[in-house]
Amino acid sequence: MNNRRQKDTGKTIVAAAWDLFCEHGYESITVDDILEAAHVSRGTFYHHFSGKDAVFVNMIYVFDDDYRVIADIIPADLNAYEKLLFIDYEFFARMENHIPVEMLSRVFSMQLITKAERMLLNRDRYYYRLCRKIIEEGQAEGTIRSDLTVNDIIKDFAMIERGMMYDWCLCEGEYSLAEYARRKMPLLLAGYRGRALL
Repeated sequence: MNNRRQKDTGKTIVAAAWDLFCEHGYESITVDDILEAAHVSRGTFYHHFSGKDAVFVNMIYVFDDDYRVIADIIPADLNAYEKLLFIDYEFFARMENHIPVEMLSRVFSMQLITKAERMLLNRDRYYYRLCRKIIEEGQAEGTIRSDLTVNDIIKDFAMIERGMMYDWCLCEGEYSLAEYARRKMPLLLAGYRGRALL
C-alpha cells in the first residue's frame, strides 16, 4: 500500500470514528463499530491505529478539514488581519453547530495525557500552514506587525484560540463561542495590527 493510500485509509477511519463519537458518545463506540462504519478490516485498522484511543488522538485532523472549507470562502476584499478574525469566527461557528462540547473536552484531555504526538501543536497541520500564509501576507501588506516573527504570532494566535475553546468546554457550552470570539478577538489581537491599520 503506498503512502498516499495509507493516509487516505487512515483519514477514512478517523472520519468514520468522529461521526460515531459525535452521534453516540465516545464510551459507547467500539472498534468493531468503527470497522463497520469505515468499511475496513480489523487488520487494516490495527495497521493504522493501536486502538480506539489512538484514533481519537488523531481527531484534530478533522478540524483541518473545516479550515480547508473556510479558506475557500474567505472574502477576497479582506486584509490579512481581518482574515484571521474571519477564520476564527467561522471555525468557532462550525464547532458550535457540529461538535458536542463533551467531544471537544475529550479532545483537550486526550491531548494532555497522550504519550504520542500532541496533534494540536503539530506545525505541519493545515491550520498552521493557513495561519502562516495569512500572517506573511499581512506582514507584507502592513496590516500585521512585522517586528515579531511569524512563528511567534502563530503561536500566540493558536494559544488564544485554544484558551477560548478550553473555557467554552469548562463552561459546558453555556455561551456562543463564535459570538464571544467576534467581540473579544479584535481586542486580543489589537496588539498585532500593523502600521497600515494604526
